[in-house]
Amino acid sequence: MSNNRGFNLWASDLDKMCRRAVDRSCGNLVDINIQHKCTDDLLKYITDSSKGIKRLQLDNCFNITNEGLSEVASKLPLLEELEISNSLLSHEPALQVVGASCPRLKSFKFNHRWRYSWDWRESNDDALAIAATMHDLHHLQLRGNKLTNDGLQAILDGCPHLESLDLRECFHLKLGGELGRCAERIKKLQLPHEPISKDES
Repeated sequence: MSNNRGFNLWASDLDKMCRRAVDRSCGNLVDINIQHKCTDDLLKYITDSSKGIKRLQLDNCFNITNEGLSEVASKLPLLEELEISNSLLSHEPALQVVGASCPRLKSFKFNHRWRYSWDWRESNDDALAIAATMHDLHHLQLRGNKLTNDGLQAILDGCPHLESLDLRECFHLKLGGELGRCAERIKKLQLPHEPISKDES
């Protein structure tokens, strides 16, 4: 019981510290990185207070919901880089709304930990959402995604400006034939079985 109380106090302190930092920025916040304890309410507070955010990183923020991210996406018109790692977010509606609301988005990282996933079924939902709405991406990282060759082809067709593509731990992909030639187009291509270092995980 004492451990849980201590954890809750720690999370509450982090929330207060983040809000104070946002307040002190006086609306000039450009780059923010939040780990573990971001909530829909905190994300809304940040985006209500800061209209010029260009880079947003959410790492292990399991309390962010699809509805919460969708609600704030329209408040991020200048967003250029977005990283969402190890979350419960899905393709619908969050990724479509982000893509439609953030026309300047150039870098998107949407990562999962394959080795901890309870559901390994194939799914191209994320890939199709990205392909349909994020046409100006230059850098895409989809580590641990469940996309198949069809999803990858949709991304290559829908995102013609891609310069780097990270597909590590995307084990449903079979990169042969025409898809095997995507290395000729992508300057930096990282394949499913390439290792992920401890610093990156």
